[in-house]
Amino acid sequence: MPLTTTGELVTRAAAARAAVASFNVITLEHVEAVIAGAESVTAPVVLQVSENAVRFRGGQLLPLARAAVAAAERAAVPVALHLDHVQSEALLHQAADAGFSSVMYDAARLPYAENLAATRAAVDRAHARGLWIEAELGQIGGKNGRPALDAHAPGARTDPDEARDFVADSGVDALAVAIGSAHAMTTRTATLDHALLKQLSAALDVPLVLHGSSGVPDGALTAAVAGGITKVNIGTALNIALTGAIRDYLADHPEAVDPRGYLTVAREAMTRTVARTLQVLGATTA
Repeated sequence: MPLTTTGELVTRAAAARAAVASFNVITLEHVEAVIAGAESVTAPVVLQVSENAVRFRGGQLLPLARAAVAAAERAAVPVALHLDHVQSEALLHQAADAGFSSVMYDAARLPYAENLAATRAAVDRAHARGLWIEAELGQIGGKNGRPALDAHAPGARTDPDEARDFVADSGVDALAVAIGSAHAMTTRTATLDHALLKQLSAALDVPLVLHGSSGVPDGALTAAVAGGITKVNIGTALNIALTGAIRDYLADHPEAVDPRGYLTVAREAMTRTVARTLQVLGATTA
């Protein structure tokens, strides 16, 4: 199936009052598992490559991106590519030529005025290349050296009035909002502020994105989609599945040296996690 765009998938999800799932991928096994999981439940999906993943690969975007494009084009469901949590201008410039249709530009670590100025400049560059662009407002934490923070701390969450101005002044196509989740959570104990989400959904006319979704319980994820979240980012949940499967395999096969054995069970575990997540989100119609 031809590569689709993130904007198209998000627009379609918004019209159906649903959400598209966007999974962070680090290895080819991640890519294959996400697509296999999506195919198993007939759901569209977004493959995300973060700046951290690019850094892990020696700063080279194209090897993983080319593999992701090739896999996506052979998928039986719509698949889009998204470049996640970008801070580097050089990386932003590479996105369109590497097969990405969208980018999340991350200046949320900066004070509001600086975040707005940097994001506005990134929007201009992205739109000039035909890229759909997402930004973040509030303190989700747990990413790029930012510690996971108290979701109830004053000022941590996204303010609806500030968000309305930010979206209008920056020109972003979607906004990641801080409503109680955090990146890199390994327990599903996040408590989302659904009342705040309702206010944000009423205040904004762009799709809302939930980061740190691996730490959110099933019921809260379902409620978040019903409350206006249109793109749901998942990363750590895949890594938990992968690492757990490899640990179990090596414990049972201490003599193993061929990585194909433990990577097979790791890929299968991630596939199950993807399928289950898509079913929880109700994203099962490609």
